[in-house]
Amino acid sequence: MGRIGVRRVYESPVPGDGRRLLVDRLWPRGLSKDAAALDGWYKEVAPSDALRRWYGHDPHRFPEFRRRYRAELRAAKDSVEALLQEVRRADVVLLYAAHDAEHNNAVVLREYLKEHAHA
Repeated sequence: MGRIGVRRVYESPVPGDGRRLLVDRLWPRGLSKDAAALDGWYKEVAPSDALRRWYGHDPHRFPEFRRRYRAELRAAKDSVEALLQEVRRADVVLLYAAHDAEHNNAVVLREYLKEHAHA
């Protein structure tokens, strides 16, 4: 299994990133595709629009967001499995657009992938 990093998509690529995978449903505002330097876009594993709007990046809602998002990931088996194949083959960095580095979907997704990578 490769290493799973998490980084804000607006940060410049760095050597050793591995495969750069965007895991947001919406394209990041003001960012060109060239600047993003993506190897893939896994919008199917991003939180649903309804969950994203409910959460609103409120850190107090993060524990419930994590619970609900993990339920969505369990229901998105095929899309999660495709991402797991990437993780099993190489190092990856999960890219997100949110300002909060600790309370975002990529953090939850990394936890989930680490738990399921050996299954």
